[in-house]
Amino acid sequence: MWLQMRLYLLVGLLLAIVYGVIVGIASAAGSQNFIAFAIVAVGFVFLQYLISPAIVGWTMKVKYVTEKEYPDLHRMVAELANAAGIRKPKVGVSRIAIPNAFAFGRNTRDARICVTEPLLKTLNREELRAVLGHEISHIKHRDMMIMTLLSVVPLIIYLMAINFLFAGRRESSPLPLIGIGLLVLYFIVNLMVLYGSRVREYYADLESVKLGNQPNYLASALYRLVLGSARAPKEAVKAVEGAKAFFLNDPSRALSEVRELKQIDSDLSGTIDQGELMALRSKKVSLSTGEKIMEIMSTHPNMLKRIKHLSSLS
Repeated sequence: MWLQMRLYLLVGLLLAIVYGVIVGIASAAGSQNFIAFAIVAVGFVFLQYLISPAIVGWTMKVKYVTEKEYPDLHRMVAELANAAGIRKPKVGVSRIAIPNAFAFGRNTRDARICVTEPLLKTLNREELRAVLGHEISHIKHRDMMIMTLLSVVPLIIYLMAINFLFAGRRESSPLPLIGIGLLVLYFIVNLMVLYGSRVREYYADLESVKLGNQPNYLASALYRLVLGSARAPKEAVKAVEGAKAFFLNDPSRALSEVRELKQIDSDLSGTIDQGELMALRSKKVSLSTGEKIMEIMSTHPNMLKRIKHLSSLS
């Protein structure tokens, strides 16, 4: 409930910021400028909303598969979708060389859930089901639409900032100073959107557990994904850099996360069992300053903190 409340508060705060910017710009430069920026930004995001499923499918090399081709995968997706009370999404398999899963689409009726070929070779059935439960939860709570809407706010502010930076040509004009202030606000709002993205990952983890998946299976799956991403070719990781927000974890942070997670894997088995997860429950997780900064700038939570959160659900 607290995770859900954070998202609601974040959306409300961002809307309040937009309102404040509207009032400020209207008094400083006239409301017509803001309307123009808003139309451009909303139009751009709406176009992105329309074509993004096709772009994601093409970028991720997705092939939509039938029940005959992948009966177990379809069965698990159908069971989880039924438990979540949503329509069964389309099921696809991605040919990228990194073990991961992702969900995308315009809405719950247009949703698609995909797994990569390396993921199917990496996880056991329980771990795969926990991962699919995480992605089903993103679809159920319309996270794709929420993040699209949130992305409108920094885009509007950025367009206004650039306009004001180059609008005031007279020395006494205050418009360039307004532009600098808006750039600072743009940076802050971007951090808020990233925070919202991290919160939704915690929330989807929680919902996967509510769908009947054991926390240690999801924790073990996340650990395996980190190990797989760390071993993947650098070219493969760079190729999906622009789409990592869709993934279950951030592949570009895998090498540093492996070092952190090895302290949980006490028997060095490459998995996290129930005992190891419960042992983490009583431990205090502390991050270095560098790790904290990396998390603030990321779409995903620090993996050690995330698995610590799963230990509290056991």
